[in-house]
Amino acid sequence: VLSLCCEACKKVIFHVPSELEADTLVGRVDLKECLQSAEFISSSDRNFKVLEDGSVYTTSALSLSAEKKTFTILLKDIQEQVQKKIHVDLVEEEKKVRHARDTVLKRTKRRWGPIPSVMIENSLGPFPLQIQQVQSDTAQNYTIYYSASGPGIDQDPKGLFYIERETGNIFATRAVDREQYPSFQIICFATTPDGYSPEVPLVHTIRIEDDNDNAPYFTQDLFEFCVPENSRPGVVVGKVIAEDRDEPYTLHTTLKYRIVSQTPPITPAFSLHGDTGVISVLLPQLDRELVPSYTLLVEVRDMAGQPFGLCTTGTVVVKIEDTNDNAPSFKQLQYETRVEENRVNVEILRVSVVDLDEPGSPGSGAVYEIIRGNDDQAFEITTDKNTNEGILCVVKGLDYETAKQRILVIGVNNEAPYVLAPHSQQLSQSTSSVTVHVLDMDEGPVFKPCLLRLDVKECEDVGTAIGRFVAEDPETGNSEGIRYRIPPGQCNWINIDDKSGEVRTVRVLDRDIGEMRRGQCNVTVLAIDRNGKTGTGTIQVCIVPGNKNFPRITQTDYVMCRDRKPICLTAQDGDEAPYSAPFVYRITDRRLAAMWKLTPHDDNSWYLSPKSDIPYGIYEIPVSVIDNGGKIGENTVRVNLCDCVTPSECDGRTRQLSGGNVTLGLWAILAMILGSLLLLLILITICGCCGAGVMHRQVTDDCANHNLIISNTEAPGEEVMDHNIIPLQNTCDQGGYGVKTGEQQTFEMVKGRGHTLESVKGGGHQTLGSVKEGGGQTMVDTCRYSYSEWHNFTHPRLGEKVHLCRQDEEQKHSEDYLLSYNYEGKGSLAGSVGCCSDQHEEEALDFLDQLEPKFRTLAETCIKR
Repeated sequence: VLSLCCEACKKVIFHVPSELEADTLVGRVDLKECLQSAEFISSSDRNFKVLEDGSVYTTSALSLSAEKKTFTILLKDIQEQVQKKIHVDLVEEEKKVRHARDTVLKRTKRRWGPIPSVMIENSLGPFPLQIQQVQSDTAQNYTIYYSASGPGIDQDPKGLFYIERETGNIFATRAVDREQYPSFQIICFATTPDGYSPEVPLVHTIRIEDDNDNAPYFTQDLFEFCVPENSRPGVVVGKVIAEDRDEPYTLHTTLKYRIVSQTPPITPAFSLHGDTGVISVLLPQLDRELVPSYTLLVEVRDMAGQPFGLCTTGTVVVKIEDTNDNAPSFKQLQYETRVEENRVNVEILRVSVVDLDEPGSPGSGAVYEIIRGNDDQAFEITTDKNTNEGILCVVKGLDYETAKQRILVIGVNNEAPYVLAPHSQQLSQSTSSVTVHVLDMDEGPVFKPCLLRLDVKECEDVGTAIGRFVAEDPETGNSEGIRYRIPPGQCNWINIDDKSGEVRTVRVLDRDIGEMRRGQCNVTVLAIDRNGKTGTGTIQVCIVPGNKNFPRITQTDYVMCRDRKPICLTAQDGDEAPYSAPFVYRITDRRLAAMWKLTPHDDNSWYLSPKSDIPYGIYEIPVSVIDNGGKIGENTVRVNLCDCVTPSECDGRTRQLSGGNVTLGLWAILAMILGSLLLLLILITICGCCGAGVMHRQVTDDCANHNLIISNTEAPGEEVMDHNIIPLQNTCDQGGYGVKTGEQQTFEMVKGRGHTLESVKGGGHQTLGSVKEGGGQTMVDTCRYSYSEWHNFTHPRLGEKVHLCRQDEEQKHSEDYLLSYNYEGKGSLAGSVGCCSDQHEEEALDFLDQLEPKFRTLAETCIKR
């Protein structure tokens, strides 16, 4: 928090013109006199700004409305929590009265902007040394005091320059090092005694002229370069770099290089470019084996190499890199060694070579090879990296009986390719011969071949002979006296006869059981001769897949709709090829084979489809599937041939027909019931007789042929000739029947739960005649009722039944005679069955002759054919 008190430091008065332009210097205030370290400087008047050096400038054009204008400069030191104020008064300057002679214009030279000053580096004086003078032309009209600030005056290096207050002369107090201070920029001021600055502050440059006081120097104390031997003249080896601190692009920094001396002091091998410092090969033959490295003493001198220039020397070491210009050669041209027969992976000989190239380099690393005598790859030669020797080993057992002596020819090369040196001839590869004597030893039995593969079919019987595995005595060439056995701890799939070597199975080999899943097992067998010598061999038992699984159809239940789209049957077989696909499908039942057919789709699938327009129903079709190995799998495919659009519409309730099942829909049964009831009521009205006594009816043969037979099954019933059955003409569904029962004639609905027409009103026991007469009296005169009377009696009751069927979501009222039927076919010329109740004419029955084809199909289904 700053101190609340703000002390007024001083008051400054500037005499200025009445009109001031923007960015015009008003004057300069000594801020340090008031506050040494002012971190914040501001003006109370926005028309003025104050710089860090105390210069006051206008921010916009303004005019003094009065003779005096006042504002305040505020200084703050945040760390010391101190603030100061400087009051500034602007007073309009007095206009001078010019005489007539003063109006004459004169051309004068401006002295306020002199050219930059120059001071020689390391000047010897005498000091103080005047280097320049600045003067203002306004000194003719005002008393001018000169001052300056900047580096070398009030900034580091302080006190190097000063300016005389009255004359404007600039002096230097001591010598200057150009490399440290190449130039100075100071600001000069010209002010009147009252603080007014008639001149803009002058930025004056003092340049320090360079003196050759610094010798050049190399950027490294030691330069190291490498160059391959036998390099051609002109090949660049490297570049030395030197620098000079004096002024660039002058003779003081123009450098020249040269080689002073070379070690060893033989024919000069390198050259040095005087301007760039690039070292190149000069000697056409650089031989590493003669001189491995060179040391050069180089010099750099400024002043373009003039003798009076300053100089410095440096050291350059050039190493000669080895190239493979010397071929290796064997120390001996012949070698001889011995080895016992049947010995493997043993070292039998070491050979060495001579190479003049650098040890340990690719040019001296030896690479050995066997050129001849190793056709059976029984020998191998490698390099010992530590000694560079060749190690000859036996990697396959040698047989004394086959060859008692082996002669090898070995050669040697280098890891790096050979480089032909200048003025030399191509050399041939160095070779040497090695004689190997094979020593005879008592050997054990040998299996031929040493690895025997036996393929066993899957699920073979235990004890099946699958092969023989015998060994021979190398000494005698036969198998007499050799016994065989299988060491414990191996898979117990087989055993071997100890005398004959016959191999038999000891287990049923099944690839689906435990350890047999991998289908292969390696068994080591020992052969032992009379002397106890042993030999080993390996039997590889491989289980060959067999035909052990029956093919089966993965899905056997299907629903086929009216589009009769073929069903794709797919079979699977757990066996592998060639005992699985392709499959062959057959229908084994002759009767069903005449109705259904199978057509191939791919190796695994066949299509099942009906051959003709067979009835709807559920068919269980026996299908046999034969795999590629001849194994037959019996399957039963259940197909629900349903009158539906999508399989989800078929709810499983079917109707049996001709060995199949036929399903009737809900709306089809409802249409049959309504139509039958309506036809029954009309016929009873026309033909029925009513009365208190016994009614005698004459039934014609024509009517009897079209009676509906009451049956509890969904198949057509047997024809029943009973005089109690009322004949109904032109009907095709199980609508109802009339029965003579004593004094009253009743009308019963099929599955109607015992209700009669007389009791459906819910009142007393009434007959149809009583309904007509309204008082319970019967009429037997005509035994007929008009269509209007039957319509008035049946229409409200049938409507109620239909309404209950529609409102009941669970269909409890219709579960005995209504089935789901989602598709009723196209529209009929006869219209809906319900239209019968809306006939305007009482006896209009012509629509019965124009029934829809679907309805005729239902009629043909219901009657006996």
